[in-house]
Amino acid sequence: MSDQKIKVLFVCLGNICRSPMAEAVFAHTALQKGLQSRFIADSAGTSSYHIGEPPHPRTIKLCTDSGIRIDHSARMLEINDFDEFDYIFCMDDMNLRESKKLMKSAKNPKATVKLFGEYDPQGKTTIEDINRLCLLSDPYHSGNEAYKEVFEQVTRCSEAFLQSLGF
Repeated sequence: MSDQKIKVLFVCLGNICRSPMAEAVFAHTALQKGLQSRFIADSAGTSSYHIGEPPHPRTIKLCTDSGIRIDHSARMLEINDFDEFDYIFCMDDMNLRESKKLMKSAKNPKATVKLFGEYDPQGKTTIEDINRLCLLSDPYHSGNEAYKEVFEQVTRCSEAFLQSLGF
C-alpha cells in the first residue's frame, strides 16, 4: 500500500448518533492497531437537522465510557466529499440512496459508496432479508440498549474493514 492516507467518511441521517459513533470507533480501532497515521476519518449527515451540533449525549457517553475520544460537529454530506474520500460508508438504505443521488453531481468521484454494515461478520445474508441487509438501525428515538447495539456493530465493522484492507 502507498503512504497516502486512506480517507473514510461515515454517513447517517443527522450526523449526531450513528455516523459520529462510527467515525470515533473506527479512529480508535485504527489507533489501537497503530494505524492512525494511515487514515483520515470524518462523518456527515444527509440532512441539515443538526448542523453544528455535537453528537447525541448517549453517543458521547457510550464512547467516552469505552475510552474512545469523540469530538465532532454535525455537518451535511457535500458533493466534494465524493472527490475527497476513498470510502463513504452509509448506515442505512436511505443514507445510501441519498448519497448515491448526490454523487451523480460530483466532478471526479473516487469514493466507494456502500453500507458500512456490509462488513459486519454477523450481518444477515439470506435473500429473503436482502432489503434489510447490513443496516445499522437509527437509535435516535431509542434507549441505551439501541446505542450499545450500534456501538457493537460499528466496532465489528471497523475491525472487518481494516482486515479487508490487509491490516
